[in-house]
Amino acid sequence: MTGSIATACAAVLRESDPLAKVRLARATARAWRRGALAHRFDAAMPDSPGRPDRPELLPPNRMPKRGRGGSEKGRIALLHALAHIEFSAIDLAFDAAGRFGEQFPRSFVDDWISVGADEAMHFAVLHRRLRTLGSGYGELPAHAGLWEAAEETAHDAMARLAIVPMVLEARGLDVTPETVARFRGGGDEASARILHRIYTDEIRHVGFGAKWFGYLAAGHDIEPAAHWQMLVRRHFRGAVKPPFNVSARESAGLTRDFYEPLADMEPGQAQAERL
Repeated sequence: MTGSIATACAAVLRESDPLAKVRLARATARAWRRGALAHRFDAAMPDSPGRPDRPELLPPNRMPKRGRGGSEKGRIALLHALAHIEFSAIDLAFDAAGRFGEQFPRSFVDDWISVGADEAMHFAVLHRRLRTLGSGYGELPAHAGLWEAAEETAHDAMARLAIVPMVLEARGLDVTPETVARFRGGGDEASARILHRIYTDEIRHVGFGAKWFGYLAAGHDIEPAAHWQMLVRRHFRGAVKPPFNVSARESAGLTRDFYEPLADMEPGQAQAERL
């Protein structure tokens, strides 16, 4: 693989076949680590990534209830939802590198290409686990909320870092330990181990978000926590809600002064402040 990192990132985004996207993401990460791709931003990222015919994408309010994963059917539904998140996260990582990399030192691209490779691995192991359980990615509906966050923040690197790693991925740090415990309680140790591996990787991913958000804040003489809160109010349609995994968040550099002031916000308040 040769050419520029931007061209390679755009190719990952355009690929619609899930397993081909995984292979291309991994190949791009290897080529970048070897120095085969130029640190050049000569290609625009597509407005929307390639998507397979399945799963059917539904609005979040039309998604069937998954339950808490107590039954095998419930665990399959939860694993499928997580697989879709990881599939979307491949695109989010490569889009961040290709869309915003020119604004940062080369190590920004190092970080987000490594995240993209992690997300590809996460998707692959979840898909394989679903196949073992008699299902597979695409067998159930999913929603497109993650890419909507990318569209909302496509114009602003600080907004992207604020919303994707520092809100959406940080929420995964809050909920995954309980999910791991439920899977173990249901006797599904194989799935629990996969989710724990994803959890440990996501701490690092949230950390990259916090690091590069801080880099931009320092460069523009902006108070980081207050600016983050403004961006979340403006660009995030949901609620920043407890309980928080404080220790995991702090391990990632996401301290309480960022998110606790928003924790008591009513669900509609953030949307109102956008208008």
